[in-house]
Amino acid sequence: MKCNQLLLAFILLIGFSVKATAQSDDDAIKATLMNYLDGGAVGDSAKLNRAFHPAANLRSLSNGRISEIQVKKFIASVPAGGAKWKGNIVSYSYAGTAGTAVTEEEFDSFKYVDFLNLLKINGEWKIVSRVFSKVDKTTLVAANGVSAPASPATTSKATPGKKPAAKPKPSDDGW
Repeated sequence: MKCNQLLLAFILLIGFSVKATAQSDDDAIKATLMNYLDGGAVGDSAKLNRAFHPAANLRSLSNGRISEIQVKKFIASVPAGGAKWKGNIVSYSYAGTAGTAVTEEEFDSFKYVDFLNLLKINGEWKIVSRVFSKVDKTTLVAANGVSAPASPATTSKATPGKKPAAKPKPSDDGW
């Protein structure tokens, strides 16, 4: 009987430990993302440095070419007083030591949508890459993708009695 009680206590302790770790990872990822969003909004380079790994890469597409900026140059280019954006975490997910997030930074007439990759390095979540795009302010950003608001002219309607085309199945190797 005593052995069963000890086993039950051990199982409960492990369960609470796993939940506490998951919760602390959630909090740590959110804190990293908020350091980025808040740091950029108010021009706090210390927060931005806490959010990004020093070797992080930041990329976008400019005139059909990949444009890259070093994270130190990005942080240094944030205007005094901040970029005055309204930041929002759209979504994030993680497994083990790797994570991904989508954020948006809204300005008066446009916004940036960021796709961020994070790694847990020495117990701290850091942004290691940022791929971003400047989009119209009205563009909706969702956890499963980014799409412009539908207009009546672009909305398609299913043909009655016709089945939609089958989606291709992914191959076993993930490609």
